[in-house]
Amino acid sequence: MNNESQIVMASNSRSPLTAEQTAFLKDRAQFVRLETVRLIEIAKVGHYTSVFSCAEILAALFYDVMSLRRGEPRWPDRDRFLLGKGHAAVGLYPILADHGFIPKETLENYTRLGNPLGDHPDMTKVPGIDFSSGSIGHALSNGAGMAIGGRKLNKDFTVFTLLGDGEMQEGQVWEAALFAAHHRLGRLIAIVDRNGYQLDGKVDDVIGIESLADKWRSFNWIVHEVDGHNVAELTLLLRTLKADMARKQPVCVIAKTVKGKGVSHMETEPGWHLGYLAPVDAQAAIEEIMRTER
Repeated sequence: MNNESQIVMASNSRSPLTAEQTAFLKDRAQFVRLETVRLIEIAKVGHYTSVFSCAEILAALFYDVMSLRRGEPRWPDRDRFLLGKGHAAVGLYPILADHGFIPKETLENYTRLGNPLGDHPDMTKVPGIDFSSGSIGHALSNGAGMAIGGRKLNKDFTVFTLLGDGEMQEGQVWEAALFAAHHRLGRLIAIVDRNGYQLDGKVDDVIGIESLADKWRSFNWIVHEVDGHNVAELTLLLRTLKADMARKQPVCVIAKTVKGKGVSHMETEPGWHLGYLAPVDAQAAIEEIMRTER
C-alpha cells in the first residue's frame, strides 16, 4: 500500500490482506512505538504502555480502514476517530503528521510551552483530532452524537471510538451504549483495548468488568473479539465492519492486547502506565522494538 497516496484508505474490501499489506501495517505499528519512545524523550514523562497495546489498532485504522484524505483533516466525508484513552495521544500525533494533518516539525517540541501537542489531545489546537479527551468515559457519547449527526446530514462516514478497558468502569459509557443501540447507530464502532491494566493495577482487581462481551451484547450491540496485535486479522475484521452499510446495530470490537507490547519489561510491570526511560534504557527499548518480527 502506498502511504503517499492522496486518499488514505483501503477500498471497502472484505478480502484478506496480502503479505505486502500485512508487512506495511506491521511497519506502521512499529513506527508508532518508535515515535512514542522518541517523543517521550522530549517530554521526559509519558504513557508508553498505553500506546504500545493499541499500536496495531491505530495502524489498521489510519493506514487501511478509515476513509481519509492526505493533508485534509477537515474533509467533511472523512471517517471520525475518537480516542477515549486520551493519554495514548503521543502515539497518534506521529500518524497525523505522517498524513500531513500537522507539520512534522511540530513533533520536535512535543509538550513544550506553546506547542499544540499535549499529553492529551485538544481538538481546538490539533487538526485531525476529533475529540478532546482526558477524563475518560466521554468519548463514546460524543461518538454517538457524531454518528447520529452524520445520519441527519445524509453522510455515510463511520465513527470509530477507541476505549480503554478501565474506561468500562465509567457509567457514561453504558449510557452512551444504550443511546446508540436505541437509535440504531450502525455506523458507530467502539473498539475496546482490552489490555487488562489501568493506572491502579489490574482492571478486574479494581472493578471487575467481565463478562465484557456479554455486557455489550445485552445492550443490543454486535460484538466481535479479536487479537489486537494480529494486524491481518484485526484489519480484515474492521474492513468488513466498515463495508457493511446496511447494518443497524452499533458494533463493539474487543481487542485482546498486551499493555506495553514490544518492550518485554514493560509487558510485566504495571507501574509503566506512566513513566520515563533514561536514554540508555530508551535505546534498549528501541533495539527491542526493532528486533520484533514485522
